[in-house]
Amino acid sequence: MMTLPQLWTNLNRTVDQIAAYLPDPLLLGIRLYWGWQFFVTGKGKLMNLEATAGFFSDLGLPLPKLQALLAGSTECFGGLLLLAGLASRLTAVPLIFTMAVAYLTAHREVVVGIWEDSDAFVTAPPFLFLFAAVIVFVFGPGKFSADALLRRPTAV
Repeated sequence: MMTLPQLWTNLNRTVDQIAAYLPDPLLLGIRLYWGWQFFVTGKGKLMNLEATAGFFSDLGLPLPKLQALLAGSTECFGGLLLLAGLASRLTAVPLIFTMAVAYLTAHREVVVGIWEDSDAFVTAPPFLFLFAAVIVFVFGPGKFSADALLRRPTAV
């Protein structure tokens, strides 16, 4: 009969073996969902460039039309690259920067008040976009990506 510590060790080992298969599907899911969300959001900015530039102008951003074009293009094309898993870590950098700018401009009050109301910070619209981009930057795109296919050694 197994002792309680042995049972615990076996259970832990089994859970670890199952969990070892989950990072790549999880990264795929994050890339597909948030890549699409970035694409749709960026496309919306580009399709409504004047309105986006007006909003950016109201925020006091310099060169609002150029910034709207840059933010929309970064989100739109960065989202497509995330969907494919192509240049994923490199793509995550401008997406992280764009979301940080969104926080510091359109959602400045939640950044300033993060210690008083952390819920407002994590429920602000840029949070999950930023979080997804950081995950892709830190962990990479996973095995189910164009990046992984390009890294595979070719047979000679």
